[in-house]
Amino acid sequence: MEINSITLRQIKMDLLYPFTTSVGTEYDKDIILVEASASSGVSGWGESVSILEPIYNEETVQTNWHIMTDFLIPKLLAEPILHPDEVTDRFKGVRGNYNAKAALEGAIWDLYAKTKNISLAKAIGGVKDKIEVGVSVGIQDSEREMLNQIEGYLQEGYKRIKVKIKPGWDLNILKAIRREFPDIQLMADANCAYGPEDIDYLKALDDFKLMMIEQPFAHDDIIDHAKLQAALETPICLDESIHSVEDARKAIELESCKIINLKIGRVGGLTESKKIHDLCEKHQIPLWCGGMLEAGIGRAHNIAITSLSNFTLPGDTAPSAHYWKQDIIQPQVEMKDGYISVPEGPGIGYEPDLSRIQDLTIKSKTFKN
Repeated sequence: MEINSITLRQIKMDLLYPFTTSVGTEYDKDIILVEASASSGVSGWGESVSILEPIYNEETVQTNWHIMTDFLIPKLLAEPILHPDEVTDRFKGVRGNYNAKAALEGAIWDLYAKTKNISLAKAIGGVKDKIEVGVSVGIQDSEREMLNQIEGYLQEGYKRIKVKIKPGWDLNILKAIRREFPDIQLMADANCAYGPEDIDYLKALDDFKLMMIEQPFAHDDIIDHAKLQAALETPICLDESIHSVEDARKAIELESCKIINLKIGRVGGLTESKKIHDLCEKHQIPLWCGGMLEAGIGRAHNIAITSLSNFTLPGDTAPSAHYWKQDIIQPQVEMKDGYISVPEGPGIGYEPDLSRIQDLTIKSKTFKN
């Protein structure tokens, strides 16, 4: 593929409702969109999942813009690309910066699938025609508010409920949820809020028959998680600790987890995601796709990756209307009976709403080959 130009657009979108975790509350989101255009006139689209502050990982919207502009895009435009898998190798000279890499690589994957006139899901080896959908519930102001939200989501048809926890909002809220909803598929996400000193305390999680406890310890740890997993019946799911197939291999060998949450942006793109998928499938480690409050383009990429065979647990890929009054794609991502259909059209299967994107754009820059 001969890439004629790459355009970056920074947009700002207001969330329908504030979303609170152990590390903070988000009310809106700045997003970098990537458009890669070929000589044929076809464009592929990607989306960065970074936020304004380095609280999930070290990347931010501002650092993404810098890394893409000054380092990654020049490498991408240096010569033609035969297949999107080449992008990962081309970016090897730049350490880390996985969100920035994934946004650019995602645009190339979308462009590639469109030039082949196949869906992105098919291009990466997807086998499903629909995916199960779970929902993530942030920390609420009260126990009753949490229970009411869960009740509403169950009525909407979500297949799994994930609740955010932190010290002081953990065993008490899980006990209340289980009292009211004894049989639902339930998991808890700690976002690194605990440490090895809490192992005995966290043993109480086994009382709640959780699907998993997600990332209870430090964002870069696999050693202490192994100690905790040995002490728990509840499966540990790693999120922030996994940035590559090598990280996944080490975590599996150390028995640090029984489940992995895969986020395309966190691991640097779809190519690395596929490698992690294949490794986990070989070792019978179930996967699910985590969410980063993506707009429609990032959400479409999540749908595609979840179509792979080893994504056996409901992910956080909720429909557009769960987060946004109006998304940036047409049609909006919709859910029916707890499932989202995997698009069959070329590429991501959704059309970017250029008028909507233009209205939301804060700044943009185009790089020509």
